[in-house]
Parts: sequence; C-alpha cells; structure tokens
Amino acid sequence: MKCIDTLSEKELKGKRVLLRSDFNVPLNAQGEVANSFRVQRGWATVRYLSERGARVIAVSHLGRSEESLAPVARALKRFGPIVFVPDIVGAVAQDASHAMKDGEIALLENLRQDPRETENDEGFARELASLAEIYVDDAFAAAHRAHASVVGVPKFLPHYAGLLMRDEIETLKEARKPASPSFAILGGAKFETKAPLIKSLLANYSNLFITGALANDVFKAEGYEVGVSLISKELPDAEILKNPRFVAPVDVTVERPDKQARVKKQTEVLSDEKIVDIGPDSVAAIAPMITGAKYILWNGPTGLYEAGYNAYSHAIADLIAKAVEKGAKCVIGGGDTIAAIQGGGVREEQLGFLSTGGGAMLEYLLKGTLPGIDALQ
Repeated sequence: MKCIDTLSEKELKGKRVLLRSDFNVPLNAQGEVANSFRVQRGWATVRYLSERGARVIAVSHLGRSEESLAPVARALKRFGPIVFVPDIVGAVAQDASHAMKDGEIALLENLRQDPRETENDEGFARELASLAEIYVDDAFAAAHRAHASVVGVPKFLPHYAGLLMRDEIETLKEARKPASPSFAILGGAKFETKAPLIKSLLANYSNLFITGALANDVFKAEGYEVGVSLISKELPDAEILKNPRFVAPVDVTVERPDKQARVKKQTEVLSDEKIVDIGPDSVAAIAPMITGAKYILWNGPTGLYEAGYNAYSHAIADLIAKAVEKGAKCVIGGGDTIAAIQGGGVREEQLGFLSTGGGAMLEYLLKGTLPGIDALQ
C-alpha cells in the first residue's frame, strides 16, 4: 500500500484527486457539527494535497441517507477555503470537478444519498472515478465497509492511502502485538459481536478491563442482579470470566427510577435500578495497571457519557496522561470514547494516539486488515 506522500509535487499539481474522507460527524439540534474531531483530523490530507496544487474533490458519507454534508462544509471552512457541491456524480458534480483550478477544494454531497454507495455498485464506482485522475482513501473509520467509494473506486484509478489512513494502520498494527506490560480497556455493548476480540485481547494484553454495557453482561453471567440495565443477547462464558488476565469492575454507579444516582458494589444492585457507569473503587483497582503499562489500548467509555456519566472516564484519562508522560504508548479510539473524555481537563496531545475509528478500529485489531485496506494493496 502506497501513501500519497510517495508522489512528488509535480505528480500531484493540476491533478483531480478524489479524496475519500470520513466526515461522518454528529450534528447538534441546530443542524451544525457538534464534534469536529474527525473534521480536524481529516483536514491534514486535504491541506497536503491542496498545498501541492492538486484539485481536491472530497467525498464522505454522513449518517442517514437523507442528511446533507452542507454543515460539514461549513465546519471545514474554519480550516481553509472549500466549496460545497450539492451533487455526487451528476452533471453539477462533473462540471464542478472539471472547472476546478490548482489547489482548490470541493466537498460533494453525502454519498449515501445514492443507494448504490452501500450496495457497492460498480456503475456508481465508475461514475465516482470519472470525476478524478487519482484516488486517495483517508477514511479509516469507514474502511471496514465494502462500499463503492471505499473498495469500488480503487479498481478504476491509481490509488493511495491518505496521511491519516497511513498513521492509523501503522499505529494499530503495533496495538495488535503490544509491548509488555500492556493494558486494554474495552467498553460498548453487544457482547456477542465482541467476544472474538475479547479473546484476542486476553491473549495479547497483560490485562483486559471490561466496562460499559459489556460489564453488565459480566455481572449477569456471574449471577448478580443488573436491574433494568442494558444486556446483550449472549453472555461471556467461563473461558473469559476465569481468565487470569480478565478484569471487571468492582463497583458501579446506578440510577434509580427517580433519576438519582449512587455508587454501589456490583452485588448490591436492585431490580429497579440501571447501571450507568463504574465507580471509584474500580478506577482505583485498575490504576496500577494503567500507570505501570508500557502500552495502553482504550475503546469504549466507562458509562453513559451522553447522560452526564463521564467522571470515571475522565479519571481514567488522567491516569493515562500520567502513563504517557512516563513513556507509555497509548491508543484511544471510538467516537464515543473521545467524546466522553473531552472537557475533562486532559489535552488530546497528552493521551497518545486518538484513532478516528470505532468499529473499524475493533475490526482491524481482530483481523489485521479491512476491506478498504485490501483495496489499496
């Protein structure tokens, strides 16, 4: 796989470049970008190409098919000049792409407004490819999707990885076989989809801490009351629960029906309570594992951060920052994880590498490749 930085400025100048970015970001109630993390990270490759005289035609998906990328274009204008084109492969997009001048940047409409994108339709991939002379994939967070703009277009154009895609792969390659001692934190839900990764992490990391809704599955499997908490279709088996490297929370934060929250031992949860986070004893239990680690991996917040339960995610971020300061390497991924730790007082640069991938990160850790990566080989 070649990165775009292997091309000289002469090879890029004046060329129309179809740049598959990942600007799939949350929008607020006013319809504007609520979190610009992916926008900011994706801008580096946009700027790199533009500064070398390429004519940058950026494409991305955004949420549901009816949503527009116009708010993303407005957010991108904080970083540099960009024109939004409300079309994908029609006459408007074709005219705009061929009228561009060196260094100019255009963002086309949400790819998923055309159902052929998710169908990986070859005709749609050909139409996208006709807009440009070079294809660059910088959308690591979408690389686990076998969609037309990810795996179809590279068949018809010279293709390269973007700067962010390169950095993600190089970093996560190391995360699959970390230096010891190592510590992994995995949150989220749907144990049935994460069981293979959990077993892989247990094999490759010194310790694995399960948190988020996955911890509810652990408590349920161990016979504890979990009240009205979110539970997966499947529960962890003895192979996982009895693994000496497996670590579960020792206390939880529960929310009562009157919305009051309190910290309890996991053995004390009542039938009408909902587990919304871990507790301080759990943070204290894993603190030595974090501060003593040479490599730390974290995907998934500890609690329902969107409901305000992010204090313990912030506490873990503080511990990680101290470990990174002492020389540990750290990778943190998943949009929810990053959103949960923002505003906690720890700067992003103190936390190691922040991955733009959520599902893509987890799938890469398990398999060592993704459809979007294979398409670039």
